[in-house]
Amino acid sequence: MNDLKHNQVWLITGSQHLYGEETLKQVAEHSLTIAKSLNEQNGISVEIVYKPIVKTSEEIYAVCQEANQDKSCIGLIAWMHTFSPAKMWISGLKILQKPLLHLHTQFNRDIPWNDIDMDFMNLNQSAHGDREFGFIVSRMNIERKVVTGHWQDPAVICQIDAWARAASAWADWQGAKFARFGDNMRNVAVTEGDKVEAELKFGFAVNTFPVGDLVAYINGADESEVKALIDEYETNYLLADNLKKGGKRRSSLVDAAQIEVGMRNFLKEGGFKGFSNTFEDLHGMKQLPGIATQRLMAEGYGYAGEGDWKTAALVRAMKIMGTGLEGGNAFMEDYTYHFDPENSMVLGAHMLEVDPVLAAEKPKCEVHPLGIGGKEDPVRLVFNGKGGAALNVSLVDMGNRFRLVVNAVEAVEIPQDLPKLPVARVMWKPLPDMQTGCSAWIYAGGAHHTCFSQNLGTEHLEDFAKIAGIENVTIDQNTQLKQLQNELRWSAKYYS
Repeated sequence: MNDLKHNQVWLITGSQHLYGEETLKQVAEHSLTIAKSLNEQNGISVEIVYKPIVKTSEEIYAVCQEANQDKSCIGLIAWMHTFSPAKMWISGLKILQKPLLHLHTQFNRDIPWNDIDMDFMNLNQSAHGDREFGFIVSRMNIERKVVTGHWQDPAVICQIDAWARAASAWADWQGAKFARFGDNMRNVAVTEGDKVEAELKFGFAVNTFPVGDLVAYINGADESEVKALIDEYETNYLLADNLKKGGKRRSSLVDAAQIEVGMRNFLKEGGFKGFSNTFEDLHGMKQLPGIATQRLMAEGYGYAGEGDWKTAALVRAMKIMGTGLEGGNAFMEDYTYHFDPENSMVLGAHMLEVDPVLAAEKPKCEVHPLGIGGKEDPVRLVFNGKGGAALNVSLVDMGNRFRLVVNAVEAVEIPQDLPKLPVARVMWKPLPDMQTGCSAWIYAGGAHHTCFSQNLGTEHLEDFAKIAGIENVTIDQNTQLKQLQNELRWSAKYYS
């Protein structure tokens, strides 16, 4: 996932035959110029493709049908250069299955005060052509993103890219497969969910596979692959002395590498984009996968513990959205609090499985007792996360709808050593403050499993929720508890 340029967004420009061939020629030239300019912007992560301007209902229907069938097309940008009577758009929009962005712009930035005449006005009618288009999309109750401003404005480019990244993640979910090794952790509520509804709503499939099937792959791991992986561990991480050659726990490292080889082979062969497991079902495994899970996530697989397939899928989606951006996206769990009135913080961690993409320094590779699971001591990567602006995001099943809960946070450098807590960990301050942020999360029903992001903003997740057609609750610096509770009540009424 080095870049998203294999994904295409098509620029569809609306007009009509009323204005004559010379005007239509100028419309096409301007549209091509905009598409080329956007495509050359470093701030646009996908390929922007110019499509011939559309002037009739038949042309609009044809391009929407083409977009639906073209796997490389992840969405459409619609722009009305002139007035484009919106009834022409009905048949095409009715069949459109790809995300839609309405770019409310015009070719010229400024009014040419001394030269403006009726020919100019007939050509540059976006101010009311886009309103006509906007009405029909609203009338048809089609979800979309509206971006307003000149097409060369950096803020406009940033908004387009946020949507394109969300659309890329949505495209990645279509037909995706996620594996559950074992079932949900017993008696846990929030990690459960309706997998049938998820496949209908999101386009990905979740199925359970016996741990014994995975163990067969682990036991069949090629020795040369295991050795190559151990060499990689020694190069990329600070190995504890007892894991080095001749160390007392060297065999644990070999076992961990064998588990990683087996898991990767299983996931590759099955075409999976993510997985979950649970420490309550480790039949035939020597240790709970620690470093294996961490490294597979770093490669781009979605993951969440205890059978939490929703968060595994979310982690994958957020990794796609963050492709090419500095920082990472990783499975996280809100673990414990620091309730100092002057410096309240959340300590996030997990037993083993936090992705090293979050690491502030070269991770240490260590083996320690776990205390649960009833297996041998697992190998894991230990590190502290980076500071900076971040997000904590949860996808939950509310029964009659899915809800995406997003909390903007400020990650901080961990202020003290944690010598007796040998796990990967991150600390953050919820916005707008600890009391409001945590209370708002509880009111919204946010899970204890999340995806923690160092490189996405709330706009990316809001765009993704729109594309997915799900409820979005954002908790940020503007959140007020009373207002949030009212919004949750209104939302519940809406979905009922």
